[in-house]
Amino acid sequence: MDIKLYTKADYKGKPSTLCPGCGHDSISSRIISACFKAKIPPYKIAKFSGIGCSSKSAAYFLNQAHGFNSLHGRMPSVATGGLTVNRRLFGIGVSGDGDTGNIGMGQFKHLMRRNLPLVYIVENNGVYGLTKGQFSATADLGQTNKQAETNPFPPIDLCMEALIAGCSFVARSFAGDAKQIDTLLLAALKHNGTAMLDIISPCVTFNNTEYSTKSYPYGKKHEQPLHEMAYIPDAEEIQVDYDSGTAINVALHDGSHIRLKKIDARSYIPSSRIEAMKLLGEAQEKQEFITGLLYIDNQVKSWHETMNLVKQPLSELSEAQLRPSKESLTAIMAELL
Repeated sequence: MDIKLYTKADYKGKPSTLCPGCGHDSISSRIISACFKAKIPPYKIAKFSGIGCSSKSAAYFLNQAHGFNSLHGRMPSVATGGLTVNRRLFGIGVSGDGDTGNIGMGQFKHLMRRNLPLVYIVENNGVYGLTKGQFSATADLGQTNKQAETNPFPPIDLCMEALIAGCSFVARSFAGDAKQIDTLLLAALKHNGTAMLDIISPCVTFNNTEYSTKSYPYGKKHEQPLHEMAYIPDAEEIQVDYDSGTAINVALHDGSHIRLKKIDARSYIPSSRIEAMKLLGEAQEKQEFITGLLYIDNQVKSWHETMNLVKQPLSELSEAQLRPSKESLTAIMAELL
């Protein structure tokens, strides 16, 4: 189909089954918007995911794209295989803070250093939403969860980890900042290598810190129900719009707040890994989420260039091109004698 004949509806997915107001749905909408604006035919996109609420969201966008829902934390391996054999595909990987920062940390770090052409999105809410709200590795020190447990460990900053590993495109945003995410995704889709986007995506269900007698924790502890039941009220999607170089406080659904600060594009140049790490360190001390493009290096060789792969996708090569001849194998064996 000619790209001119595609409509935005062709980039949509199935109806979401996530909680109303979940930030993940906002990110899905942004992916749909960015791919449509980039005029990439859906069949030229391969989407990859692991396990978790974030990884479920891959079903809610790009229904006509190729897709692979992999094992918990193993999405990078599957994406590497798929995008190595068919380099004509645009790769989009969707993961979560648990899928990436806990069980998948090892694979995440190696993917960052290899510079595989992939847009790697972390939908970061600090909890395991699919398994009822346990802390993930990105949860803040001292944060209290729905079960009244307090997190005793400092958080892992996934942008910092990506920078240290040598990722060539690192960015952070907030699920409600549609304009910024659209821009970052469009840039990421054009990047020749790994583009990592850490998107803060509030969980409307498990980041609930109110402990009144009408709260979920209190009711679960004291009632004697005949059946296991719960009601999750609708919540309005959180939207923000603020200027570069400014900071704002954003109220979340549970009454807590986060502070967002947008990089000043006029004074910050995202070409120094050291400056990016310094900026993230200062923001962590101030308990701010720095958003925007933190770092980019267009000079790093992509995975395909490093591995000296041919221009033609490996999946399209003939058996004769892929399989060594009997004579070449005999010559190799002779060298081993």
